[in-house]
Amino acid sequence: MLPIEPLMMEHRLIEKLIILMEKEGARIENDKLTDIDFIDNCIDFIKTYIEDCHHGKEDDILFKELKDKKLIPEHDRILKELIKEHKYARNITSKLNVARNNYFSSDTDASKQIYAFEIHEYLEILIGFYPKHIEKEDKEFFGPCMDYLTDNEKKEMHNRFWEFDRKLIHRKYKKILESYE
Repeated sequence: MLPIEPLMMEHRLIEKLIILMEKEGARIENDKLTDIDFIDNCIDFIKTYIEDCHHGKEDDILFKELKDKKLIPEHDRILKELIKEHKYARNITSKLNVARNNYFSSDTDASKQIYAFEIHEYLEILIGFYPKHIEKEDKEFFGPCMDYLTDNEKKEMHNRFWEFDRKLIHRKYKKILESYE
C-alpha cells in the first residue's frame, strides 16, 4: 500500500462531512438558526480529524519529507500552495468557532440569527474550499509525489502514518487536560 492511500481514504470521509455541512447550510438559510450540536461536532471533526490527523500526517510527514527532495517547479509550487491552504482552512475553522461561541452565548433570536448567518458564511467557505483542495491533492499531487520516494521511504512513511494515528488520541486528551492545569 502506498502511503497516500490512507490519506485518500481520509478524503472520502471528509467529503461526507461536506455533504452534511451543505445540508446544515440549507437549514440555516431556511430557519435562520443552526443546530449547535451539529456545529460543535463539525468543528471537532475539522480540528481533530482534518487538522490534527489528516493535515498532521501531510504537513509533519509527507510534506516535510518532500521538502528535502528536488521537486520539479510545478510540484514545488503545488506543495507550497497546499501548505498555505492548510493554514487558510485552520483560520476559517477558528472563525467558525468564534461565530459558534457568539451564537451559543446570544440571548435573543435576533442576535442568534446574526451569528447563524456568520456560521453559514464560514460553512460555505469550507464547503467551497475542501473539494478543490482534495482534488488538487488526489489528482495533481499525491500520485506524482510518490515518484520522489524510494520503496523503502514509502514503506517507512506508511509506518510513520500508522504510528502518528496511533498516538493521536493520546495527544488530544493530554492537551485538553493540560489546558485545565
